[in-house]
Amino acid sequence: MIGAMLMMAPVIAMGASFTGTIQGFNCVTQGKICPIGMEDPIIAAENVFVLLVDMKKGEWYFVPNVDRAILARHINTEVRIIGDVDVRMKSIKASEIYSRAADKSWKLAWSIDLQDKVWKDLFGGFGSSGSLTGP
Repeated sequence: MIGAMLMMAPVIAMGASFTGTIQGFNCVTQGKICPIGMEDPIIAAENVFVLLVDMKKGEWYFVPNVDRAILARHINTEVRIIGDVDVRMKSIKASEIYSRAADKSWKLAWSIDLQDKVWKDLFGGFGSSGSLTGP
């Protein structure tokens, strides 16, 4: 009975952190790394981008709550994504994305809080995540 209850529990890890590169979905599912130096043609050809953590293990994740343009901007670069992971759906609901700077430090590139602040500044009221943002 306990085993059945565990099987019914959601497979979501809270606040997980994954490091990898942003790649085109078609490249990854064909077992390829997107060609370096060909980012613009890849961005034009790919509709979906994913976080590739480990090609050998086939470990990659969709990041459905982040706009395609944001992910495309970081193609072939090392990023760290922090968020809630759904292993069954191979997805991360991102709360923060960091990119690797030239000095090897991590720089905040995107966060739901930054997006909500911009949304509020531009449109007022509710943020893009649907939460009411304060003054």
